[in-house]
Amino acid sequence: MAPGSRRRDACTRWPKMSSTFWVVVLLTALLVLYCGQLAAGTCEIVTLDRDSSQPRRTIARQTARCACKKGQIAGTTRARPACVDAGIVRKKQWCEMVPCLEDEGCDLLVNKSGWTCTQPGGRVKTTTVS
Repeated sequence: MAPGSRRRDACTRWPKMSSTFWVVVLLTALLVLYCGQLAAGTCEIVTLDRDSSQPRRTIARQTARCACKKGQIAGTTRARPACVDAGIVRKKQWCEMVPCLEDEGCDLLVNKSGWTCTQPGGRVKTTTVS
């Protein structure tokens, strides 16, 4: 036997590990994959930008990531991103997805390009869909 052959065999063989070790490695890999994905029917806010440069007016833009079920599409419910029935968006009946908070009233904009939420004190929040 050549003097270096034994060392070469030791480098090419897989180390012997217990089955518990491999189970832990597998579960860790699955956990990493699972945590990167949203559960079906849920949304999360990815970006949120506010512009208060104009007096008495704040422009807010948010981007959400949703994993909606079949027949649903990303929308807004109670001022939070949510999966809503796709028919609401198709018909532009925005108030049917209940986009305003509980104490606010919802009204469609005249051209159906969005909605307004009116608070009891008279403050109006306008949302347009792009």
